[in-house]
Amino acid sequence: MSDNRKPIPFFSHEKIETNNFLMVVLILLVVAVGGLVEIVPLFFQKSTTEPVKGLQPYNALQLLGRDVYLREGCYGCHSQMIRPFRAETLRYGHYSVAGEFVYDHPFQWGSKRTGPDLQRVGGKYSDEWHRIHLNNPRDVVPESNMPSYAWLEKALVDPSVVAPRMKALRMVGVPYTDAQIAGGAAAVQGKTEQDALIAYLQVLGRALTDQLNAQAAAPATPVSAP
Repeated sequence: MSDNRKPIPFFSHEKIETNNFLMVVLILLVVAVGGLVEIVPLFFQKSTTEPVKGLQPYNALQLLGRDVYLREGCYGCHSQMIRPFRAETLRYGHYSVAGEFVYDHPFQWGSKRTGPDLQRVGGKYSDEWHRIHLNNPRDVVPESNMPSYAWLEKALVDPSVVAPRMKALRMVGVPYTDAQIAGGAAAVQGKTEQDALIAYLQVLGRALTDQLNAQAAAPATPVSAP
């Protein structure tokens, strides 16, 4: 009997589906192209590359507080991104926008919420409330299962790390000035890690919140009659 099977074209479905290496290469190619098409335009959109009005880079103390936040794994229980759903905005405030995070490297959006989202916690409580909460959370939130971070009250920050951190962040676009970098160490001298963490928490989400509050407080522009 003669063999009537025709040769399989190189890019036929059968050839791809029976060749593991070719399948993997083509999948990676498709994912890479699709990712680039979705991600690259974001680098050129003003809504994702320009800071919201009033947003400032973290000062020296806030920056070290962010390091404490990362070191202690706070992101494991707290997200920093409010989704645009009514249930979330009623509880936490205005939904998050990309322009709030242009100075965050890396951002702390997250999705795990053993504790509440912290994106709008800035200015919500006093510094003293935060001190009590960090020393023993159940003194202010009886049902809290958050661990105590009492040692932060006595641990001093290291001023020598401020300048290198700011210089590194300036290389990726955070607009720190030479004066800010030079004065960073002096600004945190004698401060505790608790002071730094509270300073960081108190600035979260404030730029957009302050902007919205200012707009709400502004008198309405009268509409002239035609």
